[in-house]
Amino acid sequence: MLLGTVLVLLLFSAAPASAHAALRSTDPDDGSVVKQAPRGVTLTFTESVGLLDDSFRVFGPDQRRVHTGEATHADGRSDTARVGLPGKLAQGTYTVAWRVVSADSHPVSGAFTFSVGKRSATSTQIDTGPDEDPLTGGLYDAARYLAYLAAALLVGAAAFALLCRPADRSPLRRPLVTAWWTLLGSTVVLLLLRAPYEAGAGPAAAFDASALGRTLAGRPGLALLARLAVVLLTAVFLVWLSRSRESRDRREPVALAAGTALAVGLALTWAAAEHASAGIQVPLAMTSSVLHLLATGVWLGGLVALLLTLRRSSGEDLTEVVPRFSRIAFASVTVLVVTGVYQSWRGLGSVSALSGTSYGRLLLAKLVAVTALVLAAGYSRCWTARLAAPATARTVAVRERVAQPVGAPPPPEATAGPGTPDAEEPEQPETPAPEPGDGNGDMRRRGLRRSVLVEVAVAAVVLLITTLLTTTLPGRAQAEAAQQAPAGALPPTTLVTVPYDTGLDSLTGRGTVQVTVDPGRVGENGIQAVVHGSDGGPITVPEVRITFTLPSKKVGPIDAELTDVGYWTTNSVNLPLPGTWTMKTTVRVSDVDQVTVSKQVRIVS
Repeated sequence: MLLGTVLVLLLFSAAPASAHAALRSTDPDDGSVVKQAPRGVTLTFTESVGLLDDSFRVFGPDQRRVHTGEATHADGRSDTARVGLPGKLAQGTYTVAWRVVSADSHPVSGAFTFSVGKRSATSTQIDTGPDEDPLTGGLYDAARYLAYLAAALLVGAAAFALLCRPADRSPLRRPLVTAWWTLLGSTVVLLLLRAPYEAGAGPAAAFDASALGRTLAGRPGLALLARLAVVLLTAVFLVWLSRSRESRDRREPVALAAGTALAVGLALTWAAAEHASAGIQVPLAMTSSVLHLLATGVWLGGLVALLLTLRRSSGEDLTEVVPRFSRIAFASVTVLVVTGVYQSWRGLGSVSALSGTSYGRLLLAKLVAVTALVLAAGYSRCWTARLAAPATARTVAVRERVAQPVGAPPPPEATAGPGTPDAEEPEQPETPAPEPGDGNGDMRRRGLRRSVLVEVAVAAVVLLITTLLTTTLPGRAQAEAAQQAPAGALPPTTLVTVPYDTGLDSLTGRGTVQVTVDPGRVGENGIQAVVHGSDGGPITVPEVRITFTLPSKKVGPIDAELTDVGYWTTNSVNLPLPGTWTMKTTVRVSDVDQVTVSKQVRIVS
C-alpha cells in the first residue's frame, strides 16, 4: 500500500507541466523552391511565443547575412513570428535561423532553408549555436533552485508557526529571515539574467538597461516583478506578526487569512510563467499548480521548522505540536497526490514517455527520492506516536486526580480496609506518568530529530529534481513536436537506389543508379542521378532518362529532362500533388542497349 502511494505520488507529481512551443509550419516551406522572392518569412507554432530582437537571422546563398525588418506577430496572432525580407533576393538557397520564447518561459530555436528560383550548388551551413550560454544557464538554474528552496521554507515555516502553534516560536525566526532574503536575492538574479537567458547570451548582457526593459515587458519578467512585490509584502506581514501587541488568539485568524493570500500570490508567480500557463486546460492547470506548490511548501518547509523546533522546544510542547504537524503533513501529501496525477497526465501524455523521454526519466529518478522520503516520514510517524504517548498518560492521570465535591464519598481505593492506610493518613501520591523531559523523552526527541533530518535532506534532492523538470521538455510536448515533423523536420532529400541490367557482360552492362529527389515534396524538386558500374565505381553512359507518374490521379508521365554535367541532373521538376509516384529510370549504355526500371517514390505536401 505504501509503495503504491509512493508510485502515484511521484509518477504523477512533478513541477507544473504542459508543453514547450513546437514549430507547426513555415512560410515558405522548409526545403521548398519558390519562383518569386517572398516578402517575408512566417513561422507558426503550437502555442503563443514571445519575440526577441534577434529572433530571425537570414543568410543568403553567398553566406552573408540578409538585412531583415523587425520581428512581429503575423496578423496579430501570438502563435506566429514574422520578419520582412528585402524586395529583391538573388537566386539560390537561403537559410533562416530563428529563436523565440515559448509561453512557458523557455527559449526554443531552430533553422530551415528555402530557395528562390533554384537551389544553390552549395547551401549555407548555419551553426545556430547552443540553446543557451552555459554560464548563464547554470546561474539561472541555480537561482531558480534557490528560489524554490526559499519559497518552500518561507511558506512551510510560516504555516508551521500559525497552524501547529508552538509555544516558543523563536527557533523559527532565523529560517524565516534567511528564506526571505534568499527568495529576494534569487528573484533579483532571475530578473537580471532573464534577458541573456532568453537570447542565449553571456551573463554580461544582464547589465544592458534596454534588455532589462524588454524583460519587464514580457510575461516571465512581469511574473518575476510580481514575485518581488509579494516578497516585499511578506516582509511587512512578518514584521507585523512579530511586533503585534494583540493576543495570539485574536491575531491568528487575521494572520492566517493574510498569510494564505500571500502564499497563493507567491505560488501564482510560478504558475503564471511556467508549464501550467501554456498548453491544454490552462485555468485548471494553474489551479492545480498553485495547490501543488503550496502543499510542497507546507510539507517540506514544515519539516525544516519541525527539525528546529525539536532542538529548542520543551518536551511538553512537542507532544502537542508534533501530532498537529503530522496531520497537516498527511493532508499536504494528499493534495500532492491529487494534483500530481493530473499534472503528470498533462505532462507525460503516454506511459512510454516514462522511459523514452528525459522528462520521464527524471520522473523515475524522483520516484526513488520520494520513496525514500515517504519511508523516512513513516519512520518519523512512529517516533511521533511514542512522543505523544506521555501526553495521553498525563491526561488520564489528571482526570483521575480531579477534586471531588465537598461531602462526596471517598473513592473506593481511598477507604480504609485490609492492606490500606487509615482514613486519617494522607493519601499517597500516584506514580506520575513519564515526562518527556526524562531519559525516555530525550531519546524519543533524538530519534524523531534524526528521522526528520533525513527527510529534510531527501526533500532538498526532490526539489532539485523538480527544478530540473521545470526546464525539461515534457513528454507530451515532445510527442507533439514529433507529430509536427513535416513542418521542417523531414529529411531534405529522398535517396532511391535503382539497380539495372541490360544483359551485357561488361562493366556498363549492369550496375545501379543513385537517384536523389530533393526535397521530395510538392512543387519544384531537384533530381541528381549518378550511375555506378558493376564494380561499384561511377561510370559515364550515353543517356539517363527519368519520368514520374501518379497513377491514382492519372498524372504523368512528367519527364525530368536531365542534363549531363558529369552526372545527370535538373533543378526544375514540378510534382504538383502529394502521393506515391512511380519513377521510371531508363539507362542507355549503347546505341541499342538500354533498360527501364520502375521504383516508388513518396512525395509529401
